[in-house]
Amino acid sequence: MNRHDTIINLDELEFHEWSSGERFGGRMGEIAQAVGASKLGYNLTVVPAGKRAFPHHHHHAIEEMFLVLEGSGEIRIGEDRFPIRQGDVINCPTGGPETAHQIINTMDEGDLKYLAVSNVAYPNVCQYPDSGKTLVSHYWNNADEEEQSLRFILREGEGQVDYWDGED
Repeated sequence: MNRHDTIINLDELEFHEWSSGERFGGRMGEIAQAVGASKLGYNLTVVPAGKRAFPHHHHHAIEEMFLVLEGSGEIRIGEDRFPIRQGDVINCPTGGPETAHQIINTMDEGDLKYLAVSNVAYPNVCQYPDSGKTLVSHYWNNADEEEQSLRFILREGEGQVDYWDGED
């Protein structure tokens, strides 16, 4: 039986992997692109034991939702930390530093897996309270329907910096 091109099974995802220093690492399988989504972004993120996938951050235009599929850990929201486990649904609204969030795998072994869902809104401004950075990104199609992009990360008084700068 053939499948519709808007359907993909999680075991069919192609993952890309990253790491930075001792604290950050993970794998991500892009779902939205694979099924042709344009108004929502979604991916499967896998975080190894003791790691966090991304720096503590908050968005001004993008709201995120996470569904923990496997494992446990904690989420930082603002200045606080809360335990999370399989089955938890987490809303991360737009806003300032009080909405900043970061998911951490606190297990000694095993992966923390979660489905991430967000609206697609550009331009997007994302700020990183731990390192004082601001990311600005914008994606659009030109008249020939070719994807164009603009993305830069700044720290006040320093100009452009690397994504991982000041996070480890």
